[in-house]
Amino acid sequence: MSKLLSNPKQQIVQFHATLIYNVVMACNNRELLPQLEEMLSVSEKNGWATLVTAIRQVVNGKREVTVLIGLDEEDSTIVEAILLGLQDPSTLPDPNAKPDPSIAAPGLASMIHAASRGNVEALHMLANMSEQMVRAGGDMAKMGGMMGKLVAGERDADKLAQGMNVQGQELVYSILTELGKLAIH
Repeated sequence: MSKLLSNPKQQIVQFHATLIYNVVMACNNRELLPQLEEMLSVSEKNGWATLVTAIRQVVNGKREVTVLIGLDEEDSTIVEAILLGLQDPSTLPDPNAKPDPSIAAPGLASMIHAASRGNVEALHMLANMSEQMVRAGGDMAKMGGMMGKLVAGERDADKLAQGMNVQGQELVYSILTELGKLAIH
């Protein structure tokens, strides 16, 4: 999948891997629709109504790119991954994969870097990701809570990684390393 999508899009796809995977599985096995509908209802209640509408169109057989009309970049990336997964299941993200800091860091750093320079689209994507991370709990919640600090210029690794497990700390350090590289250019 990494060769098919840009790094920020990879992050979106991996972050929503479970949803993408379950939609494709339900499209291929209609017996899974009740479980998918539960997931879609929760997503809808959490402010993802536009995305859920598009996903329901796909589930009901619409496979044209017109299903992407009106979606923001994050939502369209999710629906594109679903459509791609329906065409070629080998492109589906692994819903059980643990985040890889070496993959996550460059994408997050580039979004943080762009947002800190006033890129509204990057700021919007980070805000959405942060909100979902906070809901996920644990180190993900801590990471989501620090996005604003990173955009504002905080670079104290110890302060940012405080209270995280080793994997969370590694991600923070990797993001800071990537931000350092971006600052040089």
